Amino acid sequence: MEYIVQYSIYVIIVSVLMGLSTWKLFKKMGYNPLFAFVPFYNYLIVQKETKHPKWWVVFAYFPIVGPIMMSVFHVFLMKKFGKSGFVNALLTVILPFIFMATVNYSKDPQIEEEDIEEEGKKKETFIGSVTFAVVFATIIHVFITQPFGIPTGSMERTLLVGDFLFVNKLNYGYRMPMRPVALPFLQGTIFDTGEPGNPKDDPKSYVDAIKLPYLRLPGWEKPEKNDIVVFNYPDDSVHVAIDRKDPYVKRCVAVGGDVVEFRAGRLFINGKPEQVLGDQEIQHKYIVRSSSQLDIPGLYKIYGFLPVMEGQDDQGFVYHFQGLTDKIKNDFKQIPGVESVEEDVMKQGEASVAHFYRMEHGDYVRDDRGYPIQTAKVDSTNSIFPINKTWNQDWYGPLTIPKKGDVITLTQDNYPEYQRLIGIYERNKFENKNGKFFINGKETNQYTVQQDYYFMIGDNRDASLDARFFGFVPEENIVGKPMFTWMSVQGLFPDKSSSYQADKKIRWDRMFKATNTGEANKTSYWWIAAAILLVFFGWDYIVKLFKKKESED
Repeated sequence: MEYIVQYSIYVIIVSVLMGLSTWKLFKKMGYNPLFAFVPFYNYLIVQKETKHPKWWVVFAYFPIVGPIMMSVFHVFLMKKFGKSGFVNALLTVILPFIFMATVNYSKDPQIEEEDIEEEGKKKETFIGSVTFAVVFATIIHVFITQPFGIPTGSMERTLLVGDFLFVNKLNYGYRMPMRPVALPFLQGTIFDTGEPGNPKDDPKSYVDAIKLPYLRLPGWEKPEKNDIVVFNYPDDSVHVAIDRKDPYVKRCVAVGGDVVEFRAGRLFINGKPEQVLGDQEIQHKYIVRSSSQLDIPGLYKIYGFLPVMEGQDDQGFVYHFQGLTDKIKNDFKQIPGVESVEEDVMKQGEASVAHFYRMEHGDYVRDDRGYPIQTAKVDSTNSIFPINKTWNQDWYGPLTIPKKGDVITLTQDNYPEYQRLIGIYERNKFENKNGKFFINGKETNQYTVQQDYYFMIGDNRDASLDARFFGFVPEENIVGKPMFTWMSVQGLFPDKSSSYQADKKIRWDRMFKATNTGEANKTSYWWIAAAILLVFFGWDYIVKLFKKKESED
């Protein structure tokens, strides 16, 4: 209800601005000036008078799509009153109600009747087709399915670096946009300035001042254990708007009520070893000692994603490999010169060293051969969630995942566990004063959870920035469920953890394969894509043939 009320206020404000800046123009076109203030009907008149499809008005007040359509309608209206050309169109788009007001309140605005020749008609048709194509693509992108790329190896070898997914936004219930005025196809920022300093200064792709509350429409399922899920990174401090935070893709390993625990790097849910699906390969970090230098580029070509740190000691060469499966580990043992292959498991109670961050962000210096070497440990004692636990990524928990309706008894020990949940995710003023808890100014030691929470972890456990570090993922952060891989390009994203970069090539065998089946051998649906393209272009060809035949007759 709050969403509808606030969105109605937004519609009323836009309609008032439209009326104030165009009422005189409506009068010139022969309509009651008050019609300029009436939502939908005002733009219906504009479409009618400018001879454009009236059904486009349906999209006029859609979030994100609406501002695009309004800009198009404004350009049409200004052109009718003689304000054509690139400069006028640009002013109309950038300063819509201000520029239209200058025309509206000019001494005597006149309608300019255009004698559109055949070439002009073709140009108008082309512009209209392009406009509709952009709007249609925006609607699909915003309301139904959205493409995402995989730039890092946290989900290897289930989702590969360079995979591009289509994510269904409807399965878990469509989340209404919280920033309705935004540039289409962009997530948080227009571009990364690359300048040192605060990333909050990068130009945003949305208008942060126009805000709407969280609202999710009903879906036909909820995230379940073992689902691969796309969600907005909860700990993103750059973007306040939930739907504009960075998108992450991980596996949902636990839902509300489940207990998560890691023992020596192995995941347990509710006291039982995790269920490993057919498409999932469990990987770990291993330390390989060799008397001779290994052929790292050759190993990359054989095994693909293979982050590595290299160093030397008195006994020979030392390699820290991430993302090794049991099979690869056994293969490494057979390499000539390899003396030992040991799993790198942190000691229980040892402070967590955030090597996952360095692997994903390249926080290493390189030796004279270009290989990354670790120079010093990062002080990441507080990187684990919650910060008061002596856990690390290999020895973690047990931690219970909260669900909607749970009643939490607050203590000083669990305060760090629920601080963000109560204060940020559920938007309360949560204070801890002199050993007492205050929620929205009232002293209490209990809190009722208002939404479901999930625990998301990458399949590549030792190279994943996941819930072990940023904590619970709120339901409101859920974006959707990946459907299939529509494109996969090896070597597209540079591996910052290695001096060797894989050759660029398209992985044809991964294209149009479903993502969330859990099967080892997924079915490729490339033939459906081919059929759709064939029907699209074939139908267009047939229509052209009929038109040609009619013109000849």
